[in-house]
Amino acid sequence: MRTLTLTVDESWDGSTVKHLLRARLHMAEGLIARIKLRETGLMRNGERVFTTARLHTGDVLCVEIGDEGAVNEALPIAAPLSFVCEDEDIAVLNKSPDMAVHGSTGGQGCTVANALAALWGRETAFHPVSRLDRGTSGLMVIAKSAYVHDLLRRMLHTDAFRREYLALARGEFPDDSGTVDLPIGRDNGAPTKRAVTPDGQPSRTEYAVLERFPTGALLRVRPLTGRTHQIRVHMAAIGHPLFGDALYGTPDDMLRRPALHSAYLSLRHPITGERMELTAALPDDLEEKMTALRRR
Repeated sequence: MRTLTLTVDESWDGSTVKHLLRARLHMAEGLIARIKLRETGLMRNGERVFTTARLHTGDVLCVEIGDEGAVNEALPIAAPLSFVCEDEDIAVLNKSPDMAVHGSTGGQGCTVANALAALWGRETAFHPVSRLDRGTSGLMVIAKSAYVHDLLRRMLHTDAFRREYLALARGEFPDDSGTVDLPIGRDNGAPTKRAVTPDGQPSRTEYAVLERFPTGALLRVRPLTGRTHQIRVHMAAIGHPLFGDALYGTPDDMLRRPALHSAYLSLRHPITGERMELTAALPDDLEEKMTALRRR
């Protein structure tokens, strides 16, 4: 069981256990309610303590933050995964484009959830934070507990959790950068598709041109919100669908998937506070497509 150990300093002297859990660990009420019921969920100086107890300078408080009775419901299927980094609280993968994050394996092969069930065991819950569509490659973050997942979820789309993608988009880009601010909702004509709709959720995407080709451009893209298919929908809406994106554009002779890659991640570690900056190079299929675009 993952446990955090805190030594109470003068600034927290006289505070209740619950106040420290809320103010210092940013723990949600529901999790506090569950942890306090565990036999060893909250321990002060080696003895069980309840949330109403007051703490004093020098006290050592141990808090169990791991999931109790966790289960990964996905079927264990052994498959290679590329880990960029991993510790007790988070893992960052460089996901291949042919792997979905989770869901049914019927006709779709092994998912990340399946592979982690085989690698970590089904008793370790699966908490994806920055999910990537099937067909999108690159960096994605997985929390190893519901507590860490909640902390990271609150950081999403802030400077504490910055994601940038590389994309190959069709058409001419007269400007070096731009922002797409269009609401996204479900496409009534296709249940798996999204569209720009008047009653959709607010959605905002920034992009910058890194390189121009005769028929398109390499973009650095930053989603400021987290809608399904957001980058793909926004780029198609402004007349620049991604190469290989048959759902929102046209099929491509070289690509079987949208030309979208999660390339950069800047993250404040939810437990240590350490700043992490991670990158993932373009995979071979996108490099080959970019080489072909340059030749044209």
